[in-house]
Amino acid sequence: MGDPKRQKRKFTRPYKRWDKNRIIEEHGLMRTYGLKNKKELWRARAELRSIRANARALLAASGEEKERREKELLSRLYRLGLLPKDATLDDVLSLDVRDILERRLQTMVWRKGFARTIHQARQFVVHGHVYVDGRRVTIPSYWVKRDEEDRISLDPEVLAVVQAPQHAPQAVEQKLASGQEGGNG
Repeated sequence: MGDPKRQKRKFTRPYKRWDKNRIIEEHGLMRTYGLKNKKELWRARAELRSIRANARALLAASGEEKERREKELLSRLYRLGLLPKDATLDDVLSLDVRDILERRLQTMVWRKGFARTIHQARQFVVHGHVYVDGRRVTIPSYWVKRDEEDRISLDPEVLAVVQAPQHAPQAVEQKLASGQEGGNG
């Protein structure tokens, strides 16, 4: 078996730690996408940086090897759902960290309407209520491939509770407005 290799970091920290504009932007992204900590955001940025570096290297290259590697990169990004079928290397360079964050399972569960908030979507994933292609996935940062988008499902019992009318925000507001207190009163 051999000794396991030492794990290396999959992200890099910002060079300027207390840059106000970066901190404000990161805070907004963390709120929008329900990230647990900045490391999740930095990991997405590192992946984007790697993809864009590959594209820049391909733009500078020439020959048959360039065409083969370009086709591989574009097909990989198409499978991941980051680019359309007829994309070019310029489209790869125009990718943003938001494009990567949109492909996370947590975001997909929220966008599909299985959860009311992005934080509830994360909770459903972590608690094992979300299935991708029939497999339970408990990793909120799981990248949903293009062909897996339609095969995301929620545990039927949880889905029934989420969609029940007594848990809808309007029903709770109406109950409070009518003076019915639900407590041990």
